[in-house]
Amino acid sequence: MNRFFSTLLGLVFCAHAGLAGARSAGPDWVGSWAAAEQVPETRNALASADLHDATLRQIVHLSIGGSVIRIHLSNAFGTAPLDFTSVHIARPASTDSSRIDPASDRALSFSGHTDVTIPAGAEYISDPIAFAAAPDSSLAITFHIDDPPAVETSHPGSRATSYLAHGDHVADADLPGAMKIDHWFNVGGVDVSAPPGAAALVAFGDSITDGHGSTTNGNDRWPDDLARRLLAAPSSVKSRRPLGVLNAGIGGNRLLLDGLGPNALARFDRDVLAQPGVRYLIVLEGINDIGTFANGGDMQGQEPQSAHDALVGRIIGAYEQMIVRAHARNIRVFGGTLTPFSGSGYYKSDPLREADREAVNRWIRTPGHFDAVIDFDKALRDPAHPEQMLPAYDSGDHLHPSPTGYRAMAAAVPLTGFAQ
Repeated sequence: MNRFFSTLLGLVFCAHAGLAGARSAGPDWVGSWAAAEQVPETRNALASADLHDATLRQIVHLSIGGSVIRIHLSNAFGTAPLDFTSVHIARPASTDSSRIDPASDRALSFSGHTDVTIPAGAEYISDPIAFAAAPDSSLAITFHIDDPPAVETSHPGSRATSYLAHGDHVADADLPGAMKIDHWFNVGGVDVSAPPGAAALVAFGDSITDGHGSTTNGNDRWPDDLARRLLAAPSSVKSRRPLGVLNAGIGGNRLLLDGLGPNALARFDRDVLAQPGVRYLIVLEGINDIGTFANGGDMQGQEPQSAHDALVGRIIGAYEQMIVRAHARNIRVFGGTLTPFSGSGYYKSDPLREADREAVNRWIRTPGHFDAVIDFDKALRDPAHPEQMLPAYDSGDHLHPSPTGYRAMAAAVPLTGFAQ
């Protein structure tokens, strides 16, 4: 009897190992592009009539390339199922045009079907499709829906123009007369089939990571510049190649409270941990928590030091939560120091808020917290006035960098940190 059970157990083990081997024989998927999603503010949402019998063509920019890709469609914030009657991909003629190369147009499928219904709160990944996607190239994603969602899922800060037309025009080479919208809707990510050892890096933050102040359709946010640095770097600098860079910034985002989009901890699982192939994380968030502290309250400008100390403690606690959750998934975490904002019209500049920023940055720089530190503050600050951004890097609002400033941020990232 014991011999019988030993034999049976061995057969079960072999069968399980065989299945595991079959699963591991598939492609290694790594994220090449992603967008953090939210319910759009009223000013950034589309009218229901706009999304009735609508074709929406959206241009995204890849970091790494591949010969087989798949697309993430999202209904993450929807409150009812959302039907996509058809979804296509193609190479765009340019980053600022609705025209595509018709020879490159491909219809996507989902479980073998060209239409898909995504439940409320869910995301669907397309079937893999052979498509020559070059690194540092753009991709047009076009879909058609018959009926508008009751609640939209969007990324308002796309810094890229999308094109909307009525009727089913997903395969059309151009969409003349289309409505132009500088937002993304229902597109969550693009993955590529990558060689073993490839990985993804998530840039997690607020409007500075999202690229406020960058060039619309220019793809010159700091994560874009970092992706290009990584592509150009010699293999001796980093052991993993290629390395996808995924921008998970949301303008106005905060660590501790919901604002524009869910708070950082609430969206952490979806925007960081769920990304295919994620191995590295850069955290640059907290400036909006400091800037909005007690805004509009009776105590504005008179908050006791104890309240500021408590705020700093809660910000640090949020960082610690992200580090713990990332480490549980074997993700190496880089802490980005908070950049100067004195003189900004967005937030009141006062000695206590500057002291809060400096206290947070001291903790970030202290060894033993983050796995490594990226000193964005040092890269952007004016040496003569360290509470301010260097004018050459300032977009003009004293809070968000210019494209030149974003290049300086990307240059401040030590690429050797990705060799571990």
